Amino acid sequence: MNTIKMLLLSTITCAPLLFTGSVDAKQAYEFKNGELTRPTGYREWIYVGTPVTPNDMNNGKAAFPEHHNVYIDPKSWTHWKKTGKFRDGTILIKELVSVGSKAAVSGQGYFQGEYIGLEATIKSKADFPNEPGNWAYFSFSGEGHKTLTKTAKAFPSAACNGCHLVSAADDFVFTQYYPVLSAGKGTGKNATGGHVDDLNNSYIEPGAK
Repeated sequence: MNTIKMLLLSTITCAPLLFTGSVDAKQAYEFKNGELTRPTGYREWIYVGTPVTPNDMNNGKAAFPEHHNVYIDPKSWTHWKKTGKFRDGTILIKELVSVGSKAAVSGQGYFQGEYIGLEATIKSKADFPNEPGNWAYFSFSGEGHKTLTKTAKAFPSAACNGCHLVSAADDFVFTQYYPVLSAGKGTGKNATGGHVDDLNNSYIEPGAK
């Protein structure tokens, strides 16, 4: 009986420590020798939105014609909703999905098709001390969008940072296109959704005068 009690007490005591260890894990990415290892498990991170700029709304030549499913690592999300700032070590994952069917039972639209690529954005003073805002941008998309590379090198600064510097609403991030981020900025518990009655929006019902 004493042995059983000791085992139970040991389990109860150790369980919180194991849980804490998983929450306070290392950075959500690995960057070594100038290359970023392709992150895994990001679909279990915080999903922040899916913008799409389709070809048929951009004269057939959209710069980014696919859906972009964007996720932020949980640790950085916690920091963002508390402080309204992107912490050093933030990583945003952008999963590229083709435009699939344009018709559904609900009507005409742009519906997601197949996975065709993967990109990442990271803020790190230690890893990217010379990049504007310490942000660097990566792509794991293989040739013809058929494969993903295991590692990726950062794009040259001029390829991405200039546009982000001029047009992004918050610290090189286009939060204005991601309501999860823009509405959740520094709002603590309210950032998680479902805590307020007034949506405080400018939406007008279709057909309303």
